[in-house]
Amino acid sequence: MTSLAPRVVLVTRPSELERFMVLHATRGQAEFFLKQRGQCLSGLERQHEQMNSSITLAKQAVPDEWSVAHVLREDLDRFLFSDRDIVIAIGQDGLVANLAKYLSGQPVIGVTPAPGETEGVLTATPVDRLLGLLPSVAKGDVDLQRRTMVEAQIDDGQSLTALNELFVGHRSHQSARYLVQFDREEEIQSSSGVIVSTGTGLTGWARSILTATHRRASFAPEDRRAVYFTREPWPSNSTGSDLVFGEIDHEAGLSLVSRMNDGGVIFADGIEQDYLRFDWGIQASIALSDRTLNLVQAP
Repeated sequence: MTSLAPRVVLVTRPSELERFMVLHATRGQAEFFLKQRGQCLSGLERQHEQMNSSITLAKQAVPDEWSVAHVLREDLDRFLFSDRDIVIAIGQDGLVANLAKYLSGQPVIGVTPAPGETEGVLTATPVDRLLGLLPSVAKGDVDLQRRTMVEAQIDDGQSLTALNELFVGHRSHQSARYLVQFDREEEIQSSSGVIVSTGTGLTGWARSILTATHRRASFAPEDRRAVYFTREPWPSNSTGSDLVFGEIDHEAGLSLVSRMNDGGVIFADGIEQDYLRFDWGIQASIALSDRTLNLVQAP
């Protein structure tokens, strides 16, 4: 932290009610739409109120001499974070993953607006803890969980970092074709894409893949390890299905060379609109990132 007073950056996403109202314009139209289907707005309204209350309480917890900024998830790629920022993500766990790649070591406090209603892996801090927690974070007097991230770098120097997982494949439901190179072996594959998961990601998308494929991978989010999975590899006369699972560490990385004329993409943590092009001939090197997500552990 610098000698300047800290800035708190609140990160949120629109509530389900707000997104629903965009589709239906007025409350009356929204109610009519749901009533025709035996549903009502009350659940969405309750969640919306919980979110607004959490945002208000978070702002009230910020010391008067500090500054506050509020940024929506969809604006993260245009927001400039500074070294003195303390980031508060209010929402579900996925929000923390969404913002991680835009940070460079700033401490992150994950706040749940509805304790007990979400997984609470990354957003486990109740909003009423912020009042006492923020001064401790500013002094550096808190425990930080430094969660490992993975990075994809393509041969023109562009890169993309992920907290949960990277996806490499085709942007549609078409098969992805590529050359995979791992552990001094290589293979042409045709598949539904490749997932590279960290220890944090093992609780999400990767968990369903492990269940479906009956594979095992278990390590802590701070461990300097990751795993890759090939989704639904198709064995044929020209494509194989042997190099479909492996562990990435500080010594072993993964390389992929695209064999797709167009539509190849690499995206991180489910944000499909922020991607790297991965068309024919482009090579992507995937390894552990030097950056970590510094998640504040509330005492």
